Amino acid sequence: MPAPKTELHYRDPFQLLVAVILSAQCTDKRVNLITPALFEVFPDAASMAVASPERVYELIKSCSYPNNKAKALVGMARGLIENFGGMVPDDIDSLMSLPGVGRKTANVILSVVFDRPAMAVDTHVFRVAERIGLTTRSRSPLDTEKALTSMLPEDTIAKAHHWLILHGRYVCKARKPQCGECFLTDVCRHYGNRLKAEERALERIKKTAKAGE
Repeated sequence: MPAPKTELHYRDPFQLLVAVILSAQCTDKRVNLITPALFEVFPDAASMAVASPERVYELIKSCSYPNNKAKALVGMARGLIENFGGMVPDDIDSLMSLPGVGRKTANVILSVVFDRPAMAVDTHVFRVAERIGLTTRSRSPLDTEKALTSMLPEDTIAKAHHWLILHGRYVCKARKPQCGECFLTDVCRHYGNRLKAEERALERIKKTAKAGE
């Protein structure tokens, strides 16, 4: 996957920021169903900044936590107008000063919009990095972010964010990892441990069968 990209639909940095805020604990597929009507009414920060949370809620109510997200979106838009001239800023501290924008969201904007070596860590990235063996017993997304950015070549970090997310979404799934379809089994810690466990179980069965002869 030489040119991985986000599966969220957007036309400009503001729309991506809106989509990423909506995507918290919600699928990209659901967000992409919501945003066309939302962006038709509120195509930019200026229009959303003067909206009421109640009006935004009506357009996003099929996503998770719509009340909180509606308030965050209006607050974010007002923050852009009041503090950044309606433009999405390009540094993490400024981004995180906006309502609804945490470190993960800020890193998505930095990597996707500004092509910065930023690693956004969501549940997929956190899980896949641990399973493969890129990280070891990370206690927080920040630990994972630091570990990954310290080991990866700088020019691959923005891509690696998408590689890990997409691998976790379609192959290394949370409940049933598709190890039979994975091309990383020769280096994957999880797969190696699973093979060892299967070998130990088979050895126990053989010993039990031999003892019963």
